[in-house]
Amino acid sequence: MQGTFLGYILSVFFAALSGYLLGSLNGGIVAVRLLKNKDIRDFGSGNAGLTNVLRCFGKGCGIITMIIDLGKGAAAMMLAKYIGKGLGWAPLWEGTGPQNDYRWLCYVAAIFVVFGHCFPVWHGFRGGKGVLVGVSVFLVINPLSFLISMTIFTVVLLLSKYVSLASCVAAAAVIPATFVLEYFQRGTRLFSAIFYAVMITIPAVLIIYSHHENIERLKNGTERKIGQKKSAA
Repeated sequence: MQGTFLGYILSVFFAALSGYLLGSLNGGIVAVRLLKNKDIRDFGSGNAGLTNVLRCFGKGCGIITMIIDLGKGAAAMMLAKYIGKGLGWAPLWEGTGPQNDYRWLCYVAAIFVVFGHCFPVWHGFRGGKGVLVGVSVFLVINPLSFLISMTIFTVVLLLSKYVSLASCVAAAAVIPATFVLEYFQRGTRLFSAIFYAVMITIPAVLIIYSHHENIERLKNGTERKIGQKKSAA
């Protein structure tokens, strides 16, 4: 089965399924239910993400949320890569050496772990906005890409005071950063670099789309800034 069409199909299926199921384990929902026996989606903004968890239930729930949401993205991607590599079903030759590459399965898992976070099967398809799991995805794919996106996030946040705006801009910046780093830093062949940039576009767009309500509030001038009280908004 090594390198066969069926091998590629099975590898994609496994990476997608494991990514989606792990992504569907929402850290905010799990943390608040475990510690407070409540549903985070019934409080604050109604979003099952870290910002709302911190605002409504404090640091304890926030820490557990971070551990779950950061860990599941990395776990799904590494699982897809190393099992795929161990089975040898779906190698992708990059043209940079004698060894085949299985990192492309990380990208497949990344798409579905973010999708699972936003639309979790375990939680009625009402999840978070994918920022934390996106952080873990970008970190595993390329730590330098993660640093670039986090730097952009920090600069935009400091200038605007909007977490949502900073998250969207940082997610969008990962797309060109992925291509540049793949092609120039890793020496990946042009086709593979474009392929990876296209694949990372999908979770990046999912993260941005999940902020559509925030984007509307930004347009209307009603989005809350960091430290701004709800009554003032």
